Amino acid sequence: MVETIASAAMPVDEKLEIKKSRFSPKGRNSGKRISIVTGIHGDELEGQYVCYELARRIREYPDCLTGIVDIYPAMNPLGIDSITRGIPAFDLDMNRIFPGTRDGAMTEYLAAEIIRELLGSDLCIDIHASNIYLTELPQIRINELHEKELVPLAKEANVDFVWVHGASTVLESTLAYSLNSRGVPTLVVEMGVGMRITRSIGDQLVDGIFNLMKTMDIWSGETPPVREPIISSDPDEVLFLNASRSGIFIQDARHNTYLKKGQSVGKVVDPLNGTVLEDVVSPEDGLLFTIREYPVVDEGSLMARILKMKGRQED
Repeated sequence: MVETIASAAMPVDEKLEIKKSRFSPKGRNSGKRISIVTGIHGDELEGQYVCYELARRIREYPDCLTGIVDIYPAMNPLGIDSITRGIPAFDLDMNRIFPGTRDGAMTEYLAAEIIRELLGSDLCIDIHASNIYLTELPQIRINELHEKELVPLAKEANVDFVWVHGASTVLESTLAYSLNSRGVPTLVVEMGVGMRITRSIGDQLVDGIFNLMKTMDIWSGETPPVREPIISSDPDEVLFLNASRSGIFIQDARHNTYLKKGQSVGKVVDPLNGTVLEDVVSPEDGLLFTIREYPVVDEGSLMARILKMKGRQED
């Protein structure tokens, strides 16, 4: 069943509408509810495939559904329609205006309606992709204030990496923070690359969502085994590789691989003179979980993130 959860009048007799698709069990109902949210950033499209595939599988085996699944594929429909990260015309990042207020401007009203709609969920999964510049390993990012509650859930989601952030790095104006602080467990997924759909990554997360649904008594069907994620809560374990020179970044290392200290990640080159401006190497043994896809870099541009593996058991 498709419902409109929030709407606002637009110029020239148009209307902005945020919609959800609700799947309810035909038989036994555990009373549990999971909400799948994506499309807060209009240039992040990996979640569109996840929503499609999740709905398709539920429709294929409706008798296995024992709880409520709410799917929200486009929280920022204007952004998706215009391929814009934020809300067009307002120059706003939608994930910086929560929890909003029903008496505020249109964007604040929509944020407040989204929060009101999601309250009561037993779990919310907020799906993001990277931007057009970076590819991310499927991962869940958790703020340490909610680590105890969320890490066990993240382990069931079939991601490769769980990154626990310090509380000082958490933005209180995000959807996840607003929901977690109101008692709705919310997992933030980062995966893939902006403006693209990577089916293999999407399928991986869909398998994880069904596994979570099964552990929550929302799904009774068979689910494939899930992978055991690497969990990092030490900020010193994550290494950021930033360009020291402007130029063109050429990859040498493959995403989602283990690198040895000194191994080449790539190089920054000068195409005019045919020279290498900077050799980018791994400073430690580690997992390459973020890699730059867009080749043009300026001084300071992020080229890679590496999780130090010293003292960890590699699989």
